[in-house]
Amino acid sequence: MSKYLLGVDNGGTMAKAALFTTDGTEVAVASRKVNAIQPQAGYDERDMLEIWSTTADAIKEVLTSSGVDTSEIAAVACAGHGNGVYLVDGDGNPVHNAIYSTDGRAQSYIDKWMADGVNEKALPMTTQCLWAAQPNAILSWFRDEKPEVMEKTKWVLMCKDYIRFRMTGNIAAELTDMSGTSLMNVVTGDYDDKVLEVFGLSDMKGILPPLVRSADICGGITAEAAAATGLKEGTPVAGGMFDIDACGLASGIIDEGQMSLVAGTWGNNQYISKEPLIDSGLFMTSCYSMPGWYLMLEGSPTSASNLEWFVTQFLAAEKAEAEAAGATVFDRCNEMVASVSAEDANITFLPFLYGSNATAGAKASLVGLQGHHTRAHVVRAIYEGIVFGHNTHLQRLLNFRSVPDVIRFTGGAARSELWVQMFADCFQIPVEIPAGTELGALGAAIAAGVAAGCYSSYEEAVPAMTRIGRRHDPDPGNRAIYEDKYARYHAVIEALSSVW
Repeated sequence: MSKYLLGVDNGGTMAKAALFTTDGTEVAVASRKVNAIQPQAGYDERDMLEIWSTTADAIKEVLTSSGVDTSEIAAVACAGHGNGVYLVDGDGNPVHNAIYSTDGRAQSYIDKWMADGVNEKALPMTTQCLWAAQPNAILSWFRDEKPEVMEKTKWVLMCKDYIRFRMTGNIAAELTDMSGTSLMNVVTGDYDDKVLEVFGLSDMKGILPPLVRSADICGGITAEAAAATGLKEGTPVAGGMFDIDACGLASGIIDEGQMSLVAGTWGNNQYISKEPLIDSGLFMTSCYSMPGWYLMLEGSPTSASNLEWFVTQFLAAEKAEAEAAGATVFDRCNEMVASVSAEDANITFLPFLYGSNATAGAKASLVGLQGHHTRAHVVRAIYEGIVFGHNTHLQRLLNFRSVPDVIRFTGGAARSELWVQMFADCFQIPVEIPAGTELGALGAAIAAGVAAGCYSSYEEAVPAMTRIGRRHDPDPGNRAIYEDKYARYHAVIEALSSVW
């Protein structure tokens, strides 16, 4: 049996690759930054050719640093951010920059659909709320504002579907990703003319690619992709998955008892069930990578990207100093936060730089600043605001299910023990951190393992390839502190609603 599985994960800012043994041991990882393109307020794009080149470079670095014989790699699979759109022509060439999942250009379509009751008509089929960065809204915008782009478009892809195409030369749309786009019927797990009709997109049916599953073999590495990545030509490539599914698998989520949380560009909070939940009070139900299961999600772009913005804008000197000392700027952030007690940090931060999970039009805010406050106070407020954003989603999910015994936590914020303890203290639920550094890539590698026959099912693969790295139990002594702060957080949102 081949010894290795390669997982690729394309998020909002980084292209990542990781090589694993078939028991889930991380052998080598690499990443490359992908530059954001923001031509005007509310627009968020990426260069599709750059996404592929950075991904290929990350794969090549992993293979070089690991020193493995590429013939021993059983299969490859990709995970990637959901929604947005990646439009290509008949040869697979980009016809426009990729539109990312925090793009807001199509908000007017959402407003109109909500006013016209389209959301009520669509919900029993799509099982999710409407929001501006979903393909249904973006495609409507392109049709009306840039028809020349749609004239060139042969296929609409999701991020990882585009990367898989660059690896194999084959066009396909994978189910977990497409089930989060409001372009298909999630209950039936297939395209549905009625869904397209309700959004006025019936003429778009022909650009929706054939559907595949996460563990389907979708082709092999082409000669061109082999030259770009260093992979062996012909290496099988599986369908891959939506990154929320990948993090779910890497967290060991294979039954209804657990919940998982992803703190990255988006703050995602989720659990799975055999029955789809259809409720206007839930952000999204989608198809999970395990056949016959659905994933219930509460999420918004209100998570760790808010901290990254602050670091980029205001901590350049600290970043240079930390790197010179062999540390990271986020280590310095943790030190600053630790220097301020929860009781003394009385600033409220609303993590709405890239979107909101509150009222329409809500913007990021720092409320309660005084002259004695330092950057350490501000950074602690940012940490806490992101925690409260996640707790808002958690409380919504708990309207539909019981409190879990434990929450599995992945994403960049999981590297900070101090920050994870804040989550546990706010939730008053134990939080476990899966072992490994690239959990999205691990989830993709699990699908690759099932596709290659290393395991007969996800139920067999997940326990074999995942393990827990550490656990954070909540401190009951901090319950009242965070309850008061969380109440103030929502009071600030309420007070500012008329301003927005």
